[in-house]
Amino acid sequence: MVRAIVGANWGDEGKGKITDMLGEQSDIIVRFQGGSNAGHTIINDYGKFALHLLPSGVFYQHTTCIIGNGVALNIPYLQKEIDDIVSKGVPKPHILVSDRAQILMPYHIDFDAYEEERLGGKAFGSTKSGIAPFYSDKYAKIGFQVSELFDEDTLVEKVARVAEQKNILLEHMYHKPLIDPKELLETLHEYRDMVAPYVCDTSLYISNALKEGKTVLLEGQLGTLKDPDFGIYPMVTSSSTLAAYGAIGAGIAPYEIKDIITVVKAYSSAVGAGEFVSEIFGEEADELRRRGGDGGEFGATTGRPRRMGWFDAVASRYGVRMQGATEVALTVLDVLGYLDEIPVCVGYEIDGEVTKDFPVTAKLKKAKPVYEVLPGWKEEIRGITKYEDLPENCRKYIEFIEKELGVPVTMVSNGPGRHEIIHRAQA
Repeated sequence: MVRAIVGANWGDEGKGKITDMLGEQSDIIVRFQGGSNAGHTIINDYGKFALHLLPSGVFYQHTTCIIGNGVALNIPYLQKEIDDIVSKGVPKPHILVSDRAQILMPYHIDFDAYEEERLGGKAFGSTKSGIAPFYSDKYAKIGFQVSELFDEDTLVEKVARVAEQKNILLEHMYHKPLIDPKELLETLHEYRDMVAPYVCDTSLYISNALKEGKTVLLEGQLGTLKDPDFGIYPMVTSSSTLAAYGAIGAGIAPYEIKDIITVVKAYSSAVGAGEFVSEIFGEEADELRRRGGDGGEFGATTGRPRRMGWFDAVASRYGVRMQGATEVALTVLDVLGYLDEIPVCVGYEIDGEVTKDFPVTAKLKKAKPVYEVLPGWKEEIRGITKYEDLPENCRKYIEFIEKELGVPVTMVSNGPGRHEIIHRAQA
């Protein structure tokens, strides 16, 4: 059986915790897209971790964690993450890397920074992790696939060709130091030696595991609104964040994905630029940011303060629809216990008309939030394990969200710890 865990919003929904928790019941956990540009914060018996490339199941010895072919593979970063968790007492995880994954190169990171610098005030708010240049090269067919590291003739020829092309841009567009083909080849040899112990045909590995009745968990990065097709384009990421892409990014048949758990935040947050209709500012935002998450709402990769907002039913309903959600995990609900009243964005006013359907970016720029205010519960809900033990207004808030989403809320996270979660039976 294959389950996918994906985000409904801008990312930062709490997917890492849900993957870490469901990893207990899984044999294989696959990262299927993205790179080290976003992180998943996990708190468990070993401590607190911010994972970027490693799947969130690395804390279990019974799991195999796979870096799928859809991932932007930063090889030194992967090795650094493995070494980091092992140094903190975590047993060395079982890692496999797809031989068809493509390699994020040092010059991708450089080009990312150079382009943001060139754009100035019109920059995309990139994490400068090299993701857009990486995917540009992949689809321009000048990327390096892991398998190519083990074919020296192909590698030497390609290094010369890529360096020549990149150096034209470096010299004439960015006015930056040129790439030395000899140094680039040496770097790729180092990468080959680092990644060699993990490389295999992961698509075949997963296929064989499914025939044996194993359970596979697909872990997505970011959320629907950062998808390059269906997100707030152009302020999006460069790989599909949708569960449907999990089949491609892991190398399995689409019909294998039976369950799509879409993670939805009980309020809104975002890192980076882009349209954000229910965004709040000033002291109101500072208070929510300070109380949010575990130790505050700051990016797991960048440390940047997240932009804050109230729950956006329009964006979230769209988010779960585009993911094809079969169930919803609602996170960080415990954070809202300080509020007397909780605004929920239930519609967008655009050019004098109210819509409940999420529009394209040009219309989104004009949208003003339409709020419905719900009563708060003014209680600490951490430690509660049964849904019926939650305060009445808290249950009403969950049920309001569920009705707006049109998808069952089966899990309610009421704290950052692995088992601080309420499983909610469906009628």
